[in-house]
Amino acid sequence: MPTIAIVGAGPGMGLAIARTFGSRGFDVALIARTKEKLQTLVDRLGQEGITAEAFTADVLDRPSLTAALDAVKVRFGGIDVLEYSPAAHSLLENSPAAHSPVPHLTLATPSEATVDNLQPQIEYVFYGAVAAARAVLPAMREAGAGTLLFTTGGGSVDPVPMLGNVHAAGAALRNWVINLGKELAGSGVHAAHVAINVWIGDGGPEGFPTATSDEIAPLYWDLHENRDRSEAVFNA
Repeated sequence: MPTIAIVGAGPGMGLAIARTFGSRGFDVALIARTKEKLQTLVDRLGQEGITAEAFTADVLDRPSLTAALDAVKVRFGGIDVLEYSPAAHSLLENSPAAHSPVPHLTLATPSEATVDNLQPQIEYVFYGAVAAARAVLPAMREAGAGTLLFTTGGGSVDPVPMLGNVHAAGAALRNWVINLGKELAGSGVHAAHVAINVWIGDGGPEGFPTATSDEIAPLYWDLHENRDRSEAVFNA
């Protein structure tokens, strides 16, 4: 069976993406920092007839991320789809249980941006994605098949000042993913970027568009199936 590895899996988008692919015959590898929270998701998926397993890693500890993805390949025989979105939704989704707080990640407007508050965001959002891709891309290239999906907030496309440093890191990731897709054209491996331009769940700012994780998740399947698309922006 094909396998999807979801980096940054939580009870919001991660679980919804797992269900979307799992219901279509994929095994699911859930990767995040806390084994206990992941096991809860594994149990829920199992009750729905989806084979899933938890793997712990911290995207700021790139050897641990590479080791987790290697363990996924051993367990399931390979990785056909990689989805990367560690805490990408925590600034949009009113779900404190979705992710534990990440040390050293602070918000800054563009004029407040410094190397000190930009670097952790870039390490978390961008460099972790590069490390994850490098862990799976050689095997995908050799097989001539695979999908790489990377998620950011909508500010990677249309930034807002209060999240200046976050959106700068997201924009860097978006640029790299689109360029990676160009490089991989014709190889059988597909790379695409998802920008979520809504508040996920309840409790968002008044007047801000909202959507549920289940409403957004099918977009990832569409990008996996429609391989001529390098980017999708989800708007309510």
